[in-house]
Amino acid sequence: MIWKLKVQVASSSVFPLTCMLSFSESKSTNDGSRDQPAAPVVSGSTTTSNAESNSSTSKVGEELKVASQLRKFTFYELKSATRNFRPESLLGEGGFGCVFKGWIEENGTAPVKPGTGLTVAVKTLNHDGLQGHKEWLAEVNYLGELQHPNLVKLIGYCIEDDQRLLVYEFMPRGSLENHLFRRSLPLPWPIRMKIALGAARGLAFLHEEAEKPVIYRDFKTSNILLDADYNAKLSDFGLAKDGPEGDKTHVSTRVMGTYGYAAPEYVMTGHLTSKSDVYSFGVVLLEMMTGRRSMDKNRPNGEHNLVEWARPHLGERRRFFRLIDPRLDGNFSIKGALKAAQLAHACLSRDPKSRPLMSEVVEVLKPLINLKDMASSSYFFQSMQAERAAANSNNQTGRNGLKSQASFPRNGHQPVRSLSNGSHPSPYRQSPKPNDKQP
Repeated sequence: MIWKLKVQVASSSVFPLTCMLSFSESKSTNDGSRDQPAAPVVSGSTTTSNAESNSSTSKVGEELKVASQLRKFTFYELKSATRNFRPESLLGEGGFGCVFKGWIEENGTAPVKPGTGLTVAVKTLNHDGLQGHKEWLAEVNYLGELQHPNLVKLIGYCIEDDQRLLVYEFMPRGSLENHLFRRSLPLPWPIRMKIALGAARGLAFLHEEAEKPVIYRDFKTSNILLDADYNAKLSDFGLAKDGPEGDKTHVSTRVMGTYGYAAPEYVMTGHLTSKSDVYSFGVVLLEMMTGRRSMDKNRPNGEHNLVEWARPHLGERRRFFRLIDPRLDGNFSIKGALKAAQLAHACLSRDPKSRPLMSEVVEVLKPLINLKDMASSSYFFQSMQAERAAANSNNQTGRNGLKSQASFPRNGHQPVRSLSNGSHPSPYRQSPKPNDKQP
């Protein structure tokens, strides 16, 4: 059952908490690690243009479809549930606004004492942000209707004066992005494959099982949230679009999304299809395999773009080992990694028609979780590691030789210095800090 509400949208108001709080954990100062938008209008994470957001917030009488199972909160209830949006409750920040941890009744809307009742994540609309009222509507309309184990659950919403808030189930392990790029301990290979499978199931549902096909359009590691058991759930439907129906082959739309994840044909033409999501999935799968970001300007020349750097290795049986996250130290399945590399290669095909359906991706990933043929025990991997260690030793010897010569510079020239690569902290969204440790 769907209700329709007339939403009166104010065009000039600001959320009382600006969210621009100077917390070292909620923002990154490393510009090189930030996602870049596919649309060339603005820089930052997931984007629309400010002009589009402002125009959407100036509309009056916009229709909002509200599923009957959603709870309607008052602003006061959510303010109390998050302890007045205090800094300690801040979970993260993105283009939409800020996300706060809160506690409400199990089956109601009233706030309760922290640590009791139902733990939720409350997302606020930042009127100065990159996503506006139009994206807020998309979130409610899609997640209010779509229900699946691999989509984050929308519990309710708040429309009060010009306030726009959304209430989600709380995901205790935060985003995949934080686990891949911020944590000191590497995410184990079987868990990476479990997350990949869950995310693939979410996309397959949107493309092939939902009543009307939906194109997610913003598939990336920061939008994949994890529950306590590392089950993956897609979040942030602000850029989602209805897929083509009937004899239509694509949806023509303004290019939005994130550089490094957006399919090249979509960036070039604005033609959006479900295969655009498949490409983005291939990028994320590659990030999970390598432990590298899709775009990283702090890498050496030729390695800034993950897809372009990895593409030559994906189709080579003996070269794909070079792709695997070295922090895993051989603790990954050889067959599983090879299958994952082949799958990523197919998803990243330059020809959209050659990319698999997400349901086919799901079938390929299913058996990879339980494979036990660890690379660390294979002769080939051990030989490769020995060769790599020897090469590193030779390089070190060469550097030491250069250092000894550097103390006696010839012709007055100063010795050449090499630049080290910096760390790459995750932008914006700070994952919750669960008390339990990673397995």
